[in-house]
Amino acid sequence: MGETSTPDVAVLIPCYNEAGTIASVVRGFRSVLPQARIYVYDNNSTDGTPLAAMLAGAEVLQERRQGKGHVVRRMFADIEADLYVMADGDGTYDPMDAGALIRALLDERADMVVATRRNVRQDAGRQGHALGNRLFNGLYRFLFGPGFTDIFSGYRAFSRRFVKTFPAVSAGFEIETEMSVHASRLKLPVVELELDYGRRPEGSHSKLSTLRDGAKILWMFAMLAKETRPFAVFSALAGLVLAVSLGLMAPVLAEYFKTGLVSRLPTWVLSVALLLMSQLLLTAGLILDSLSRARAEHLRLSYIALPAFRDHHAVTAERDPRTEPLSVDAA
Repeated sequence: MGETSTPDVAVLIPCYNEAGTIASVVRGFRSVLPQARIYVYDNNSTDGTPLAAMLAGAEVLQERRQGKGHVVRRMFADIEADLYVMADGDGTYDPMDAGALIRALLDERADMVVATRRNVRQDAGRQGHALGNRLFNGLYRFLFGPGFTDIFSGYRAFSRRFVKTFPAVSAGFEIETEMSVHASRLKLPVVELELDYGRRPEGSHSKLSTLRDGAKILWMFAMLAKETRPFAVFSALAGLVLAVSLGLMAPVLAEYFKTGLVSRLPTWVLSVALLLMSQLLLTAGLILDSLSRARAEHLRLSYIALPAFRDHHAVTAERDPRTEPLSVDAA
């Protein structure tokens, strides 16, 4: 074994109007990960968030396009590191848990570690968010598989390979859903850790709108299902159209076999058109499924082509990741 060096860890904090909490969040990460670089990406805050983050010791950068998805896409593109920790700036996630996330990432050789929220059902007192979280997690498992239990957690650790191969097409809070689908699609190793989820301090307010953001997430589910499981989506549509076609066709055929006449010609024409449409939908699903598999293979090859760490060293963790620096053992 050769000399030991420290892996480059970047803490990424997307922020919008979190002046009341961002300083304590930055100081918390600075204390538990003293060698990490801490970046706060401000998203058009008007309450002094950038100044508070800068005074606390973070490097502050700007993303002018409004929405968490835009911020995450910019962070992942801009920042070069070996390991990444992403957290919200609202103080609901404990920075002291960052070491546990990194240790799980290294020990399990995972590409993403998700901090599932132990008290998420309380969701800072908003029952609409708690109910929506349960419903959307159930819908995710139905559409994409059982790999995740809390797809909306904003506290995660990533490998470099995940960050640099993640397409990030979302604009808003649905970005966490896209991360989960990306990991499921490429069958990347993922770990979940159940951690405490705090309540927002007085004066801090959630940016989520239960109905508006819920509709956006539902639309994102539909788009991701179309992109990643096109045959299932289009075959379901084909089945629905076929059922309508047969429902319209049945009485016309019954009349024809009984009398030898077709008195409802427009209904017959419509039912045949729907029958052809169902066949076209099924064919489109087969073609798009082949394209989706090719895209997944391309993403997988891009992922494999990236080294896990920029210096190609093997990484090991010290016994207490909260207090001891992580080490990289040179081969």
